[in-house]
Amino acid sequence: MFRPTGFADLAGRRVGVFGYGIEGHATESRLRLLGAHCVLVDDDPDAGVLVTGDGGLEALATCDVVVKSPGIARRRRDVLELESRVPVTSALNLWLLDADRSRVIGVTGTKGKSTTTALVDFFLGCLGEHSQRLGNIGLPPYDPSVDTSVGWCVVEISSYQCVDVTVSPRVVVVTSLGADHLDWHGGLAQYQRDKLSLTRAAGAHVTIVPDVTELTSRIDELGGEVVVVPPDDSGLASRLHLLGAHNDQNVAIAIETVARATGRDRREVLQAALAHADGFEPLAGRLTLIARERDGERTWRYVDDGLATAPLPTVAALEVFADDPVALIVGGFDRGVDYGPLARAVGDRRAATTLITTGDVGARIGATVAANAPAVTQYAAADLDDAVGYARAFLAEGGVVLLSPAAPSFDHYRNWEARSADFARAVRARTGSLGRDSNP
Repeated sequence: MFRPTGFADLAGRRVGVFGYGIEGHATESRLRLLGAHCVLVDDDPDAGVLVTGDGGLEALATCDVVVKSPGIARRRRDVLELESRVPVTSALNLWLLDADRSRVIGVTGTKGKSTTTALVDFFLGCLGEHSQRLGNIGLPPYDPSVDTSVGWCVVEISSYQCVDVTVSPRVVVVTSLGADHLDWHGGLAQYQRDKLSLTRAAGAHVTIVPDVTELTSRIDELGGEVVVVPPDDSGLASRLHLLGAHNDQNVAIAIETVARATGRDRREVLQAALAHADGFEPLAGRLTLIARERDGERTWRYVDDGLATAPLPTVAALEVFADDPVALIVGGFDRGVDYGPLARAVGDRRAATTLITTGDVGARIGATVAANAPAVTQYAAADLDDAVGYARAFLAEGGVVLLSPAAPSFDHYRNWEARSADFARAVRARTGSLGRDSNP
């Protein structure tokens, strides 16, 4: 059976593209440049290509190879049946097989991977190194518009993508390990195995992890030269306008990553980052203050943490505002994750807290919180306008209206950016202003 060793092997071949979203479009563009004949298939009848259940699978089975997009679950029955007839791979894996992997840094993790990717890219720039952020945080590295022939490629890699990667970047970073995407992976244990599989891909590499129990207790499951990094205590995270103790950890592993990749001393990386700290722009949707409202001594802050699409980052967000009254807006698409840790975090808070639930998974989050913390006030909102209005009413004496959904947005929104934009619109309608500020 034909096994491609990179995109170059697909020149003139009949290639299936299974999943026609952002990655699928980029894959098709790359393949067209090679003169490949593309067979385009998607589950969605509105995608404008062959539909999986209406002749699409049969068409894919006639291909020399199928390039599966991350959104198509790896262990779906139809995917496994297809793989028995034709090789199935991913565009990221094909790109890695072709790439100079000594210039590639791969970042994954349940939470913190986007921020850490941004930090690694920024710290490289502080040292005068050419770098670009790719993957989930930017364009796919195999998009024809991206020039990866020079400089560093800092690639954010999802658990979906880890499964199909067979060769390793020079440096692999795992920022954290919790629960996410359980519907796609088929359970917590499988999700965590899939996430860590990136560290076990072939090729000499360094694996960098923070000094946290969920990872240090699983050292024997990590591949490569494993480096465990304690939190940074220099105050750099604060200088970068990043809040919370978890960002001291993200900063530390980013410094270690850049030092290992470039051969520089960690102190040199730190000093360069401190010297250029004012130039760092925190990611939108990561504890971003979008409006502040004042009435005498009372203050209300409206904070967008829309990138928190799993329980773990929402727990971290609550820790940032440990002493503030909080109206927490959660909910979205249900991926079957355990919301027990979030429920316990809500119940353990010292300050006044209300839980405002939205979306398909809202009722399940609410029930989990009620079982673990029955004293917590709850409200089921019809939409984000309703949620913001109730939050403001609950916080009569001031506090934080926090959108930290703990779930992805796909039940009612195209992506997390669309949900965050709707939250900003609802806040603007309530306050009459919208002033972005990355330091709540």
